[in-house]
Amino acid sequence: MLADMDTTSSGSRQWRVSAALPAIKAGGAGVLVALGLLLADGDPVRLVLAVVVAAALLVWAARDVLAPVRLAADPEGLTVVSGFAGRRRLPWSQVADIRVDRRARLGLSSAALEVDTGESLHLFGRFDLNADPVDVAEDLRAARPGW
Repeated sequence: MLADMDTTSSGSRQWRVSAALPAIKAGGAGVLVALGLLLADGDPVRLVLAVVVAAALLVWAARDVLAPVRLAADPEGLTVVSGFAGRRRLPWSQVADIRVDRRARLGLSSAALEVDTGESLHLFGRFDLNADPVDVAEDLRAARPGW
């Protein structure tokens, strides 16, 4: 899906989180603090709990700002997000398999892109890629030389 990824002239492709996602998370953090203040009724535990959860949401939003590109592919290999905001380079020779794991729970279905190197497994959901994992898997298989 061309609208969901960035393509450069060198043939590399990038999949990134939506630009709106960190703002939504930060807004949710603000709402949590406001609700904590509104509903605390003099109970500091409620307010502290709301602030702690809001802080966690802000850290999660910070990751989206610091490492928006979750997956990139070029003729030499893949670059995946690693840890909080780091990156790891995977040459195509290290990529053992690219597959999509589909699950259905409680009437909802989800799909996750799995990049397997044999030694590590990298998982990406729809919100990580801002695209359908099935489409990204097809794009990656097409980009890999010799597949």
